[in-house]
Amino acid sequence: MTVDKKKRSSVDERGYDTIKKQRQVSDVLEDEMSYSDDENHIQIDTVGTIQDSENYLKWQDTISSVVKSVVSIHFAQVTPFDCEPALVSEATGFVVDSELGIILTNRHVVGPGPFVGYVVFDNHEECDVIPIYRDPVHDFGFLKFDPKKIRYAKIQALELKPSLAKIGSEIRVVGNDAGEKLSILSGFISRLDRNAPDYGELTYNDFNTSYIQAAASASGGSSGSPVVNIDGYVVALQAGGSTEASTDFFLPLNRVLRALQCVQADKPITRGTIQVQWLLKPYDECRRLGLTSDREALARKLFPENIGLLVAETILREGPGDQLIKEGDTLISINGENISSFVQVDDIFDNSVGKEVNILIQRGGVDHTIKCNVGDLHAITPSRFVEVCGATFNELSYQMARCYALPVKGVFVSSASGSFNFDNKEKVGWIIDTIDNKETPDLNTFIEIMKTIPDRKRVTVRYHHLTDQHSPNVTSIYIDRHWCNEFRIYERNDVTGIWDYKNVAEPLSPESLLSHSAKFIDIPTSNANIANLSHSLCMVSSIATVPLDSLPAESFKASGLIIDADNGYVIVSRRVVPHDCLDCFVTIADSVVLPATVEFLHPTQNYVIVKYDPSLVKADTISAKLSDKRMKRGDKAQFVGFTHNNRLVTSETVVTDISSVSIPSNIIPRYRATNLEAISIDSNVSTKCNSGILTDEDGTVRALWLAFLGERQESKEKIYLMGLDITDCRATIDILKRGGKPVVNIVDAGFGSISVLNARIRGVPEEWIERMEKASQNRLQFMSVTRVSYTTETVRLQTGDVILSVNDKLVTEMGQLSGVITSLEDMKESPVLRFKVVRDGKILDLDVKTIVVKETGRIVIFAGCILQEAHHAVRQAMIDVPKGVYCTFRGESSPAVQYGISTTNFITHVNEVETPDLESFLTAVKQIPNNSYCKMRLMTFDNVPFAISLKTNYHYFPTAELAKNQMTNAWIELEHNKTEEKVTK
Repeated sequence: MTVDKKKRSSVDERGYDTIKKQRQVSDVLEDEMSYSDDENHIQIDTVGTIQDSENYLKWQDTISSVVKSVVSIHFAQVTPFDCEPALVSEATGFVVDSELGIILTNRHVVGPGPFVGYVVFDNHEECDVIPIYRDPVHDFGFLKFDPKKIRYAKIQALELKPSLAKIGSEIRVVGNDAGEKLSILSGFISRLDRNAPDYGELTYNDFNTSYIQAAASASGGSSGSPVVNIDGYVVALQAGGSTEASTDFFLPLNRVLRALQCVQADKPITRGTIQVQWLLKPYDECRRLGLTSDREALARKLFPENIGLLVAETILREGPGDQLIKEGDTLISINGENISSFVQVDDIFDNSVGKEVNILIQRGGVDHTIKCNVGDLHAITPSRFVEVCGATFNELSYQMARCYALPVKGVFVSSASGSFNFDNKEKVGWIIDTIDNKETPDLNTFIEIMKTIPDRKRVTVRYHHLTDQHSPNVTSIYIDRHWCNEFRIYERNDVTGIWDYKNVAEPLSPESLLSHSAKFIDIPTSNANIANLSHSLCMVSSIATVPLDSLPAESFKASGLIIDADNGYVIVSRRVVPHDCLDCFVTIADSVVLPATVEFLHPTQNYVIVKYDPSLVKADTISAKLSDKRMKRGDKAQFVGFTHNNRLVTSETVVTDISSVSIPSNIIPRYRATNLEAISIDSNVSTKCNSGILTDEDGTVRALWLAFLGERQESKEKIYLMGLDITDCRATIDILKRGGKPVVNIVDAGFGSISVLNARIRGVPEEWIERMEKASQNRLQFMSVTRVSYTTETVRLQTGDVILSVNDKLVTEMGQLSGVITSLEDMKESPVLRFKVVRDGKILDLDVKTIVVKETGRIVIFAGCILQEAHHAVRQAMIDVPKGVYCTFRGESSPAVQYGISTTNFITHVNEVETPDLESFLTAVKQIPNNSYCKMRLMTFDNVPFAISLKTNYHYFPTAELAKNQMTNAWIELEHNKTEEKVTK
């Protein structure tokens, strides 16, 4: 650059001053400037540096101003709605009206459904926000806050300037990047005419708009960030990005600015549609689809900067444009106005809701003028949903219907759970066609039908998935209006920002059960005794809706053994019936399904006994003949099992091993079988069966074939298949048959087997080794303590103890340590067992007190998490259990997640009040008003203390409890916001 000396005072001083400032920031050295010998000219080699310096400083000033208007949004979409899941997340927004307190962000942040959130300003002040608008199609929405609550910062709004978005413009994205407080990313606008990005099926997608493309490489949490130019004007809204390239997609602000002006003027934001999706396609593609050369020439002349025209991509059936517009039609004009952009289309339709427009399209080289009514886009965007039977439903939305050119109508399942749990892997996208043999064309009809269906009834449902119109499904479902007793309609209120709800109907009483006949089919085998065993087998299933004791709220099914046909007792794996806070059923001969009650849960041996009413079924059921002789290695047996598709199979087998087994513990403690002798068999068939029995040739049952719940591995449950000797269950069964109530007193410790070599190394005397070798018939082993559960007793076993005898009886098998089984009527206090152990090479005599494991009988729901006393699996896993209530589950969109309560945490204090049990915890939280903060002190599973503040929201997350009446065994629900009792079971 050559500068005349005469002009130096007006140019060079500004340049030198800039360089001086830049030196302070980027250490530019003075010797980078060189001067020529020509006295009339000065040659400056660093003019690029000067320009960069000016640019840098101006950007610095701009960003310093912009960040004061940018907020970090912490929000929860509290329930699944339409295509959006329930979640807790962070995003970005910015103030666009400081007087009204309006914040602009993305639609996928505001969400189509219930929203709860707050924002954090640049000076770290926090303020609650409510949603006041979300666009039905485009990716923007508005949140509102009270400016008066921001006391220490001057709120300033950013100005929207959609016309300043130009190719090559340098921009900055100022946002909450990846959950951080603030991040500033730079880039350049490379395109203004990109079609809206496609994020996949069954999720929100913008359409009928062009997007702005830039290389800025923003990431999660930057959604809703302002895209600003060097003058501080917002030229676009950050919306999404590519995971495969450093590319970001920005929403143009034309429709945003119009919507904001409507809000500021307190006018409705009209949005029109003819239910047609258009795509911007290049002229070459338009020609191939039938655009004539004269139309192309005119378009190129009128819109020289454009690359193409809008072409019809999808026309929704039964919509205003159906039968009038065809796929591949090129849009020429609307109401005589030549069309080149989505902005024009939106502008015309938004101002023509309920009116007729004239549309000129070209199809196959021929002009067609059509008259089309413009519909209301808000009318086909759901603003209410129904919650019933544990699932949520809304009208099929324009968003979802568009992907498959469907009519915008039908009952869409936004959360297929509870009674409508069609597929454990797919919770969204189902359409209900009929229920109880009645068609459900819309949500109102579905509601009226559901009102008439009694609780606990099984009805037929026809349904299909949105992504597969060719595969209708038919199934029967169990109507649950007792555990999931709410039947509510939620409706959006854009004034308060809260979804108001009302109860639709109280559940109808269950229908009286009728007696039905059922016929057994004998097992196809030449052995009549084995063939007849089908009369002693049934199917046991459970439906759990409460994730009690950290066990999943799911449905399970497996075969059970009828041990008393006269009284209806059935023994089955505890994997199927993990607790009694559920519904249990027994199916006889795959013909009659009957409700059952849980009579006995074994604390360690993985079996449960349930009871059905035999008078409700007319069938020749037979009580199984049970052996009183233990199985041994090498014993031959007949295996009878049910495959995964419930087919009975048999095979001859042999016992290959009987060994001491303890199921591995899970990271989150939950029920697992411990201290048992497991039977292994040589049978390929058994590995394909999750339930069954082992019998002798005469049909005497020797063992149960059970599924054992193991550890969770990569989102999959590990299941072990093993045999349990029936003699381990005989004492319990005999007490039940006599009309008693069995009680198991256990030594609360884990045991395992060790070899004679290890026993000798640990100091077991030779005389005890000789006694064991002489007495053992099955295998040579000693029992050793592997883990001791939490206890306050002073006399206790310790890990590593080698067990010699119990009550002066030599211990050679695990079964001798399984506990003492008595009837409740005969038990006065828990027995004390005399243990003789080897510890540190010395023989010790210990009087160890047994315990009765207390099953969970009460839970509290607070802030979306389930709290209970630490259950047995927790005490098994911990050395020191904190004095607090234990979190066993937390909802995915709950305040518990948002504010930091995790599963396995103990809440020890609420507002500095100790909460060692549920009663004290309830007393403390009842004092906390709605929408207010409380302080909580917690303890992690590793006994690390920490504290949080949590804000209550009783509208969406009320405080409630579920407790079992010990006299009637009925679970009673009490919602503390209403103090209204409901009998659940």
